[in-house]
Amino acid sequence: QVQLVESGGGLVQAGGSLRLSCAASGSMFRTYTMGWYRQAPGNQRELVATITSGGDTMYADSVKGRFTISRDNAKNTVYLQMNSLKFEDTAVYYCLARVGHDYWGQGTQVTVSS
Repeated sequence: QVQLVESGGGLVQAGGSLRLSCAASGSMFRTYTMGWYRQAPGNQRELVATITSGGDTMYADSVKGRFTISRDNAKNTVYLQMNSLKFEDTAVYYCLARVGHDYWGQGTQVTVSS
């Protein structure tokens, strides 16, 4: 069982920045593939970014060049640095840990005002 706790969401103006954090339980964090997904009202949950245990990253086209995913294995934490935020980035952001089975955090709200 992996527990995930997200933080860092909030209200920001368009063009601004936020950094989300996700703290994970477990002694094997360094082996997890971690990711961020988001879900806007009326939409399906969608991939934002992932990072493997080896540090390989992948991004949705909509956030490439604006968002950066990173991890600190010493702190069991994955981050999502979000720059140049747009109104359409407004969503609940969820942290994912993939350890065979997928584990999800409770989500953190990001609201971008236009």
